[in-house]
This record gives sequence, C-alpha cells and structure tokens, in this order.
Amino acid sequence: MPKAKVNLIEIEYETLGNPESKPILLIVGLGSQLISWPDEFCKKLVDNDFFVIMFDNRDAGLSTKFDNAGVPDMMEIANAYTRGEKPNLPYTLEDMADDAIGLLNALNIDKAHICGASLGGLIAQIIAYMYPSYVLSLNLIMSTTGNPSLPQGNPEVLAQFFAPIPSEREAYIEEMVKRDRLIYGNFDFEENRVREYRTNEYDRCYYPEGIVRQMAATAVPGNIQPKISAIKAPTLVIHGKEDPLHNIEAGKEIASTIPGAELIILDGMGHSLPRDILEKIVSAINVNSNKI
Repeated sequence: MPKAKVNLIEIEYETLGNPESKPILLIVGLGSQLISWPDEFCKKLVDNDFFVIMFDNRDAGLSTKFDNAGVPDMMEIANAYTRGEKPNLPYTLEDMADDAIGLLNALNIDKAHICGASLGGLIAQIIAYMYPSYVLSLNLIMSTTGNPSLPQGNPEVLAQFFAPIPSEREAYIEEMVKRDRLIYGNFDFEENRVREYRTNEYDRCYYPEGIVRQMAATAVPGNIQPKISAIKAPTLVIHGKEDPLHNIEAGKEIASTIPGAELIILDGMGHSLPRDILEKIVSAINVNSNKI
C-alpha cells in the first residue's frame, strides 16, 4: 500500500474504484486500521460511483507511530481538563484532522465526501468546521461530540471494552472477538468474519500504545458540540439504537445541532457495521452526497 508524507509523518492509505468518481474519505475509529472497513461496505460504495479513500490514522496500522511520546498519564490529562487547562499531549484530534486534509492534498483532491465512524466521526466533524471548503458532504456513523453531559454508555460493557488487552496473538484475537460480540447489537453475530478481521488486524500491526495516545487526543478540543453548529455541508447522522458505547442521545445531539442534518436510527445496530445494514448505510450516504 502507498504512503503519503503529511505533516512531517507518513500516512498509510489505500484507494478503491475510479479516481474520476466521487471521492469519499473514510476515517476509522479509536485504534482501528483501514482494514476495519468491511470489504462489502467499500465495494458497495464503489458500485455507487464513489472513489474510496481509506487510511490508517497516526499511531495506528502502518502509519507513523509516536513511540517517543510514551504513554500519556490519563489521570493528569483528566485533572488538567477539569481545571480548565490545556493538557500536554503528544497530539490532538485537530492534528489528526490535519492529517486527513494533508492526505487529500497529497492525492490532489480539493473536495471530498467525508465519512467517519466513532472516533473517526469526531475527526470528521472537526474537518467539517475547520476545513469547510474541502467537505462536499458529511456522514457520521455511531459518533459523538465528546459532550460530557451526554448519557454515558453501558457501564458494564465499557468496563470490559477498555480493560487491558492481552499481547499474545491467540489470546488477543479471542479477547477482541469477545468484545466485538458485546457491542455488536441485536443482529446475528458473524463470528467467523469478526475473527478473520481481528486475526488480520493483529498480524498487520499489533500496537496498543497508540490507542492510549489517540484516546488522550480527545482532550483537545474536548466537547465540540458548540462548534458543530457552524457546519454547512449536507450532513447524515447514522446511529444504532442499541449502541452500548455511544448512547443514542449522542447521535441525536449531533443531528439537532448541525443545521439541516438528517438522523437515521437503525434498530438492532450496536457499535458495529454488521452485513445486514451495509446496503442501507451506503444508500443513505449516496443520497446525502447528491444534496450538494
């Protein structure tokens, strides 16, 4: 896969489809790699005349790692945030948004449809208000604004989901499959597909340190809810009714804050992209892309 030199680092990316088609930039969630986008999802986008651009965020996959930054002190970051101070971080979500724009520039794309899932949705929102001229449409899947007043996710699931991860290959795969089952929602759990993905993910790049630094990056800009009302791009918000990580109210808040945003709540959907809902999501993204 190719790499782009962006903001003094390297971003690993992959493209699918005809470069003359509608460009859509897919932004993955916390600690995820570009291979986390289901193949069927990407193929359906290509079939709907999109040129798909996927990439590894910094500190994940095959993009540049920030090893020298060490592991952030999450308690000190939280305390600084509580005091109203700007914490000392290796990088911020705004830096990660800059990376995405840098990748578009490297590909000579001056406007694109932007689609982010979970943490990637936060980054996508930041792109939309920091770099509005680049955004043809905005598509946010199972995301949030980081507003601390929102209802929290399921505490039991959160406790298990953010527990320490085993480093040994087979133990890691088993544990992640177990966690994926917890957040899958009410659809039939596709264990074989999930296991294959987690195996490929581990073999491609096992790097838990980056997850902590990406999580720390959410402290800046923190709660972006007051900022997203400035977004003008046609916006689609897709959220699972059964999402145990980002409560459904997170999706509702985004849709009610961005002028003209459309909200689609999917029954049975958790914090995942099961095969059963891919066609519906791609169809909605395609409709949103035609609003420009």
